[in-house]
Amino acid sequence: MLDASAKQRFGALPAHIAIIMDGNGRWAQSRGLPRIAGHREGAEAVRRAVEGCREMGVSYLTLFAFSSENWKRPASEVDDLMGLLRLYLRREINELARNGVRLKIIGDRSRLSNDITDLINQGEERTRHNSGLTLTIAISYGAQAEIVQAVRRIAAAHKRGEIELEEIDERLFSGYLYTSELPDPDLLIRTSGEQRLSNFMLWQAAYAELLFMDVFWPDFDKNCLQWAIDQFGARERRYGATTSA
Repeated sequence: MLDASAKQRFGALPAHIAIIMDGNGRWAQSRGLPRIAGHREGAEAVRRAVEGCREMGVSYLTLFAFSSENWKRPASEVDDLMGLLRLYLRREINELARNGVRLKIIGDRSRLSNDITDLINQGEERTRHNSGLTLTIAISYGAQAEIVQAVRRIAAAHKRGEIELEEIDERLFSGYLYTSELPDPDLLIRTSGEQRLSNFMLWQAAYAELLFMDVFWPDFDKNCLQWAIDQFGARERRYGATTSA
């Protein structure tokens, strides 16, 4: 964690940063490389982002790694991505555990292979008592499906007589999402220059500061992270209220 002088140097810190990691394919294409090369470099950017957040005192980092729509990509690319996921889980768990990082995976695990779900379960179990940065990776994730799933679970609980209609509010609803154990993101970053949420954390990002960066994800480094945090610190978060000026 940062000391007081370091925190003052960085300015206001978001407790929770969420990132749509975009641009791996275009990074590779611009260099005449296969798309998998971009994904490999993107995995290195994940390591830099985790390390940077730890150093800067960010408590929660959520990364959008693989969407529910990404299953529509060519089978060869999906296989490559799943292979990288296996490699990341096997290679990084020791490092995460050693550095006090807690790993959490959100998304629809039913479409993942058994060996990947086993690796996820092992990683989550091994790091669940860590009290440093919480690293959440969204895999096979779609926000609309997450919301629909929450509605179904609440409706079923109501049918069983466990919830009265009058009890259903924003707080209760949030407790039925994948992110029920996490605070909502303060800052949501998307790399590559695209300016859309792409079905990521639609409920949770209601009051997040949005930042769209013209850098491909494989080029994202600690300087990019610090710049994003500086931009966050310069904004006034009013949550619908009038300005304090």
